[in-house]
Amino acid sequence: MPVLFFDIGATLADARQEADGSLTLVPRPRVLAVLDAFRDVRKGVISDPGPGAADAERAASALREAFPDRFTDEALVHWGAKDSREAFDGAVAGTAGEGTPASAADECVFVGEDARERAFAREAGMRTAAHPVFTAASVENRSVHWARIVLPEGLGLPALEGVANQTEVVPVHVASARLVLAMTSTLGAVVLEQAGFTVDLRGPVEDTAAFLIRDDRPLTPVQTAGDARGGATARATAAFGLAADELAAAATAPLLPLGPAPGGVYLAAPAGAPVEDVHLPGAKPGHTERLLPDPALLSRPGEAWAEGLAGRPAEGGAEPDPAAMAAMDGHPSPETIAAVRAAVTPEVLRGHVARLSGVEPLRDGEGLLVRSRDASAEDNPRVVEALADRFQDLDLRVRLHRFRWRGHQLFNVEAEHREAGADSTVLITAHLDSTASSGDFVDANGDPRPYDPAVDPAPGADDDGSGTAAVLAAAECLHALLADGRAPSRNVRFVLFNAEEQGLVGSKFYARAAAAEGERIAGVFQMDMIAGRRQGSTPTVEIHAGSSVSGPVVSASDALGALVAHTVPAIDTGVTVQQLTGPADPAIGRSDHASFHERGWAAVAVSEDIFALDGGPGTGTRQYHTQGDTLLDQDHSTQFAATVARSVTATALTLAGL
Repeated sequence: MPVLFFDIGATLADARQEADGSLTLVPRPRVLAVLDAFRDVRKGVISDPGPGAADAERAASALREAFPDRFTDEALVHWGAKDSREAFDGAVAGTAGEGTPASAADECVFVGEDARERAFAREAGMRTAAHPVFTAASVENRSVHWARIVLPEGLGLPALEGVANQTEVVPVHVASARLVLAMTSTLGAVVLEQAGFTVDLRGPVEDTAAFLIRDDRPLTPVQTAGDARGGATARATAAFGLAADELAAAATAPLLPLGPAPGGVYLAAPAGAPVEDVHLPGAKPGHTERLLPDPALLSRPGEAWAEGLAGRPAEGGAEPDPAAMAAMDGHPSPETIAAVRAAVTPEVLRGHVARLSGVEPLRDGEGLLVRSRDASAEDNPRVVEALADRFQDLDLRVRLHRFRWRGHQLFNVEAEHREAGADSTVLITAHLDSTASSGDFVDANGDPRPYDPAVDPAPGADDDGSGTAAVLAAAECLHALLADGRAPSRNVRFVLFNAEEQGLVGSKFYARAAAAEGERIAGVFQMDMIAGRRQGSTPTVEIHAGSSVSGPVVSASDALGALVAHTVPAIDTGVTVQQLTGPADPAIGRSDHASFHERGWAAVAVSEDIFALDGGPGTGTRQYHTQGDTLLDQDHSTQFAATVARSVTATALTLAGL
């Protein structure tokens, strides 16, 4: 008889931590069905809730509340760090009962999404599953593979969802209406093929994780000649080769090619391989994307809301959303514009960026200067705490959305004003982390060395201190409007994502959790790098609405982008607007708005001029991902940042009913 052990965070449930420290676990899709299928099998937990006894007590209480009567054997519940095989050896030893010996390691199954943790469990002799859906496959020693699923004419994503959710298949990325990358057992592959889908198995999942790496180099005529996919195969081959070369010394096992992806290549990397550090020649922002398993990639729960925003009846005959239509028909009111101008100023933005990038102390009256907000840096959690406190000072409901990356426990910061009777929520977002991975560093001998996020400065004043500052200023603006007696008709939520620089990790976890909770999101406004403007250049705002996801999200995101574009002249008539939509948008999949597109929600990313339409560099910062991205950089303009932040804030608050 096997013994099953489950990771909690992201595997069994999504974790939300309230400002008072209390913890809520929301079960992930398909999890309860799996647990109930193994009702008579011994089940336990191996999870790291934090270093203290109080953390374990909170986690235990949340586990009982979220999964009543499902983890009743206290001897099988293990709390602590999972940074070696020790935790898994201890779990195996703990299977011994009164008068009975411990189970053999290969009789124990660890179910966990984190490839690194699965690798430790395998070192301890345990069998592993990358998702609860594959628990039975692991128990029965059936293999699970990465797979490319091709949808034939007449069978769309809803048909695939209907089959996948009844068998051992979990999607990780929707490349198009005809191609989905997924994990599947051999049994699941058979079921898919019997239903009319073509399944191309690419290799075992085991302790690997999937990524999409985009190759921004132009294709040559030689590469495209004879390529039936218009150069996609040649691009994927070239990108995979370069990535494999870069990671040859760091990876414990070879990379696994998973075939062409939109603009690049899919690959599976062994646990610990620093795929996020791969920089292909000429790489542009957002070239690497971490892929997470999620059934909602096929169901796209946000599509009904996207239909309403686009002004069309939603599926099932619902009428278009009146509030959305009202916002579409007009510009921000003079009162809203005035409030935004008063609250979102160059001086306010400069103050926030100064604290976030180490020019001034992070908190008034304290001496700590932020050296780096990199996800691996010790200042990252301090910045999270300071941001949460600032939002709480504005009388917003603050929650921390926790997730793990490379052994680090990280947090997204969420702050919300809730309005009674609101039908949905408007999100104003940015990413709080930074990196200097493209900077030049030398060792003690003066020789070039790689960027070390643990010790090297990464001020990130523009990327994305400017966007984070704008979100804080937008929250301060809402606070002032509420104090004046005005109230929105929708909830307004401010979200700062972590680990964006590691492949959109924080927003991926966040959007996935929002889909699982059935969130009603009217629209997402992401600000990513809004202060970069080269001296003497024409001030240009880029509005990115393009998405590789088909359906209502396309027109709805275009509608959001149009709202921002119409607002910019009301803020500053001297600014040029570059509205980018459709498949030609060079920022498709490259910032946190893409995590919401994947699930059907309308979203836009607003930025400085990063992507020139001719394929060359824009007129934004020249210090992208270097230690030179500071508040004092000649390309950093708080005046321009204020124009962008005011435009986005006014648009978002108008959509929220102010």
